[in-house]
Amino acid sequence: MDETGRSGGETARRWLRFVPAMIWAGGLVVAAVTIPEARGTAVAFVFAGLLVHLFLRGASRTRPHGAGSGRTRQQPLWPDASVKGVVEAVREPAVVVDRSLALRYANAAAMRAFGPLALGDPIAMRFRAPDLLAALERAVESDEAEQEELTERLPTDRSWGIDILPLQLAGSERPPFFLLLFRDHTQARRLERMRTDFVANASHELRTPLASLTGFIETLKGPARDDAAARARFLDIMQDQARRMSRLIDDLLSLSRIETRRRLRANEAADIADVLRSVARQLGPQASEGGIAVQLVGLDGDGVLVNGDRDELIQVFANLFENACKYGSDGGRVEIGLRRDGEGVEAYVCDFGKGIKAEHVPRLTERFYRVEEGTAGKPGTGLGLSIVRHVLTRHRTRLAIVSEPGKGATFSVRFGRFLDTLEKP
Repeated sequence: MDETGRSGGETARRWLRFVPAMIWAGGLVVAAVTIPEARGTAVAFVFAGLLVHLFLRGASRTRPHGAGSGRTRQQPLWPDASVKGVVEAVREPAVVVDRSLALRYANAAAMRAFGPLALGDPIAMRFRAPDLLAALERAVESDEAEQEELTERLPTDRSWGIDILPLQLAGSERPPFFLLLFRDHTQARRLERMRTDFVANASHELRTPLASLTGFIETLKGPARDDAAARARFLDIMQDQARRMSRLIDDLLSLSRIETRRRLRANEAADIADVLRSVARQLGPQASEGGIAVQLVGLDGDGVLVNGDRDELIQVFANLFENACKYGSDGGRVEIGLRRDGEGVEAYVCDFGKGIKAEHVPRLTERFYRVEEGTAGKPGTGLGLSIVRHVLTRHRTRLAIVSEPGKGATFSVRFGRFLDTLEKP
């Protein structure tokens, strides 16, 4: 954009206006050169055309803008430096349009958010949103502020709240410009969708066992009132459903506590090797009862301190260990151990079962997501790995999942060293 506030495109358009006159003048010059008798007439026409052009140019400079449309006051074509300075100081994306809805200014935040914007072009060329354009037209017609929502799907999914504000300048009867202030609502909309999905999924998961309990109670009070065998069978099923509801409620409460818990303290430390040994001691008997051998790898050496909460890390690896025993039992063994290197340590749990198909891996930590193939009859709430993800996010690390169908799955977590290795007592 040049010093007068014109974009390169508009400057080019202004020069293009002279092309027909230049062609006409060139034709006269050629005629004068090739036809000596027409030389005097051609020079006179060129001179007269030049005088007319200079006259019209001077008249256009002195005539107030909009005089032909019945306006009596001069309306600026471009925002002045003070308006631009205020718009540029706004942190959110902001653009200025005139009454014809042509883009007149965009701050740096708008350029970053929406890419290069050609000044002078209609705003509709960048924002193809009928509701937004209708709101702009209402604002121009009424000279009043408007609000609108804008959702963009490409190149990324973003939601914006837009305030359309008239800019009244001194000396103008009506606002010559309108400010579009964009507020990013993407995160708020995402959280709202997550909350809605969570309530819907939790309600569904609780409704299933509750409906089962209600049905069996009605059956025991009616047709199976005197059937001792049916009563015993139904009571066992009801107990399983009640336990399922209890596990679900416990997981929901655990997830809620983790999400609202304070950030991890910088000086909080846990021995990750001791954490894994504790998990193996606590859950080893349960694995043995299921015919699963537990192998400890890399846990015989010195302990390794990492920045973490010991109880929460035990919860993480107990969850991973239980899943390995539950869903990888076909492999007959589970490894739990450490891999050490100069930069940090990787704690992992590995099973040798059927593995997980690639399309399921990215979604395993979603709330209530469960792989249906091969999990029939195996209790679970679909919240365990979501809890793991939230705990590890609080520990500033993440869960890595590597699996190949038929070769088992490995769930690993990498930690940076907090201190040098601990000497065993």
